[in-house]
Amino acid sequence: MPSLDILPQLVINGLIAGSIYALAASGFSLVHYVVKFMNFAQGAVITISAYMFYLFFSMLRMNFFISGVLAILASIAIMMLMNILGYRQLRERKSTKVVIMISSLALLIFFSSLILAIFGSSTKTISLRNFNKTFDFGFFTITLLQAIIIFSSILLFLLLLFMLKKTRLGKSMRALADNKEVSQIIGINPEKIYNYTFIIAGILGSVAGILIGLEQNLYPRMGVPIIVKGFISSVVGGINSVPGAIVGGLFIGLVENLGILFLPSGYKDVISFSVLLLFLLFRPSGILGVKMRDT
Repeated sequence: MPSLDILPQLVINGLIAGSIYALAASGFSLVHYVVKFMNFAQGAVITISAYMFYLFFSMLRMNFFISGVLAILASIAIMMLMNILGYRQLRERKSTKVVIMISSLALLIFFSSLILAIFGSSTKTISLRNFNKTFDFGFFTITLLQAIIIFSSILLFLLLLFMLKKTRLGKSMRALADNKEVSQIIGINPEKIYNYTFIIAGILGSVAGILIGLEQNLYPRMGVPIIVKGFISSVVGGINSVPGAIVGGLFIGLVENLGILFLPSGYKDVISFSVLLLFLLFRPSGILGVKMRDT
């Protein structure tokens, strides 16, 4: 078992991983909360964003921030196409949630294969020399990029929660999520709110993809394990609670890394799935979720 001296470093590593999981989980949970289905194609948005940033920044040598904005816009466009050409058509045909969820899995596989066909199977790396600076605080070390990942994630979470609680759009989302029929009576257009929901989820997924691409290598199916961890985080935090998804992502990141004190690092996936199983058995509503009525 590793020494407890590395505990602070494991906590920092857990916060870094948890920030990524929480970004993936928050977009996943937001769609589930408002639109009422599990959108696993959120993982495709993560992959597309990372590769678009690689295309603009590393291949076309564009400015860092311009590359980021273009990658986010491309991801939003893809997410809107998924909704308008795919999910909306299924909703109009009164398809079940299971059918729509299966379609999201198909979209995840389709876009992963498309990235594979365009960029090839070899891993890609985004080189950022200016972000490799390391800060040594004695008990732990952290790179500038890792610090940016944590702080940018926190900023996005705060903006997301503010939007849901304080803005007219957020109130409309919550009203639609609580009761679609009543919200329509008071003048809320569900399809318009769904569009905004997918745009916000696209932004969260695209930022997650860019941060993952900066921190790790890129490969065509990189979005699959991330959205799986996002799903686990959503369930653990409370799948009908966006704040719960954020808490769940940070929780899973910390538990995976602290588990290294007792298990080899290769068992991280075992740890996260074991946590999922325990929550499904003993607290299926999650950390911040509420028990849903059977319909």
